[in-house]
Amino acid sequence: MIQSDNADLDIEEGLIHAITRLPEKTLDRIASAYRQLLENVGEDSDREGLRRTPDRAARAFEFLTQGYRQDLEEIINDAVFESEASEIILVKDIELYSLCEHHLLPFIGRAHVAYIPNGKVIGLSKVARIVDVFARRLQIQENLTTQIAESLMRCLEPSGVAVVVEAKHLCMMMRGVEKQNSVMKTSCLLGTFKEDARTRSEFLSLLKD
Repeated sequence: MIQSDNADLDIEEGLIHAITRLPEKTLDRIASAYRQLLENVGEDSDREGLRRTPDRAARAFEFLTQGYRQDLEEIINDAVFESEASEIILVKDIELYSLCEHHLLPFIGRAHVAYIPNGKVIGLSKVARIVDVFARRLQIQENLTTQIAESLMRCLEPSGVAVVVEAKHLCMMMRGVEKQNSVMKTSCLLGTFKEDARTRSEFLSLLKD
């Protein structure tokens, strides 16, 4: 069974306990798969530096994929409030960390999320939590962007939602073409942001500020 050493305690006590845990048997199988991976690339999984690596890697993978085990309605948790606000609400520079589903390598970047209220607003921190729910899964950036926008559209029913994600992909930086400075940008515009050019222009202007 997987155990944590002292180096893992801060993560164990401060973060992982807050997520829905994987069953221990599942974690053991993941650790076993990591052990086989190490051996198949020519390493000795029993040497001192790698002896606990499969267990640590399994715990890390549990954390990085916690979005599969999180319920969006539970996360929002009564954080939707009545409001007469009717202008663009924008949350910029939300850090995100995800795993590319093609190579299981990270992509790291920022999300910018905007909506126009239609009688309801959502707590500020919940916007970032929505981003994390979908980022903490195996992803491609295009789908991640759309999922964030559509989920906010469903839970708030606003006049419109706009999401822009910009990220660097280690699958492009560390392997293949090895381009270090490339940034991918994706967007999803729904409702007024898609239908009204002036609203869309105002949103893009706010992103530049």
